[in-house]
Amino acid sequence: MAIDALPKDPMMLLSFVNTRMRDENINLTELCEQFGADREAVEEALKKTGYHYDDVLRKFI
Repeated sequence: MAIDALPKDPMMLLSFVNTRMRDENINLTELCEQFGADREAVEEALKKTGYHYDDVLRKFI
């Protein structure tokens, strides 16, 4: 499944996923499971804007 359930705008997506992961103390895989989103699609969408996911920090930087 694509990232249809998440914000389309890359900056809104960045803010949304980082905030949800921080507030719920979850990682990217868990967030994607909650929203039925494909983790690779989320990472690719944010990679295009220069961000990458850090597993240790649990956020896009």
